[in-house]
Amino acid sequence: MATSMSLEETGSSTMTMIQAINRALAEEMQNSADVVIMGEDIGKNGGVFRATEGLQEMFGSDRVIDTPLSESGIIGSAIGMALYGLKPVAEIQFADFIFPAFDQIVSELAKFRYRSGGEFTSPVVVRTPYGGGIRGGLYHSQSPEAYFCHTPGLKVVIPSTPRDAKGLLKSAIRGEDPVIFLEPKRIYRSIKEDVSHDFDYTVEIDEARCVQEGDDCTVFCFGAMVEVAEEAAKKAEQQDVSVEIIDLRTLSPLDIDSIVTSARKTGRCVILHEAPRTCGVGAEIAAIIAERAIESLEAPILRVTGFDTPFPYTLEHIYMPDADRVLRAIEQVIDF
Repeated sequence: MATSMSLEETGSSTMTMIQAINRALAEEMQNSADVVIMGEDIGKNGGVFRATEGLQEMFGSDRVIDTPLSESGIIGSAIGMALYGLKPVAEIQFADFIFPAFDQIVSELAKFRYRSGGEFTSPVVVRTPYGGGIRGGLYHSQSPEAYFCHTPGLKVVIPSTPRDAKGLLKSAIRGEDPVIFLEPKRIYRSIKEDVSHDFDYTVEIDEARCVQEGDDCTVFCFGAMVEVAEEAAKKAEQQDVSVEIIDLRTLSPLDIDSIVTSARKTGRCVILHEAPRTCGVGAEIAAIIAERAIESLEAPILRVTGFDTPFPYTLEHIYMPDADRVLRAIEQVIDF
């Protein structure tokens, strides 16, 4: 049996991203008995990063479900639950482990609305920590967002702050479409900010966020790279270069209007992500800018990314973009 609980619905408190995610899950489970969460070790153990800590005690093991070690089984079960009216939130322990469930996601989950002519939806949220920064090596550090952005029918969302993590996750759970919710584990506990307790606090999916306005160059980024962009922008400011930073937040669908508006405003664009360069999300953003704003450009569009290699262990600090690599790209487009 679940224990009774009551979440404070007013005010706010300082939270890390992991705390904001936990809070969002608790609020949505309290709001609707249809919301269930499932995954490996998410119950009594609270998940490998403790994102679900305490939720099984609050809501019971019939709604916080420890699953076998089978990613395809987790997603397949979640799809069935969603088709029968539930709102499953499935956790994949690391994004690197999502590939055994890839067929379930891209061949089934993403296509139910289309194949049923809108008669059925599959409101499954797939949460998973992704990316580097914790010295996890090649099997615990990958950034697979581009695979899912290439699949019609899926929304792909990546928060960069605790506030956005809570608001975007609540919007994902309340929606009727499947969402791949990628959580940048590098900043799970490194960033803290004031997060609202309001049960109706949400962040709209498909709207980018202007982190800071600037006039000379735009850096487009998401997830843990937003913090890197901010550091680079501070260094550029010392050279009297004004940098605009756009946090994309949702990679599918992209907020094309915000991308084009900022590209036209500054005329110089740098795209930043930690996934490998070839066929990464940055290539799509560059194509959008070239197609819709090329007459405003003052320099070539540059990408600062990971490399086209497996994610390294000892050389992680070289593989992942840092502020100095971003600054060099900013200098290059300014000096063109």
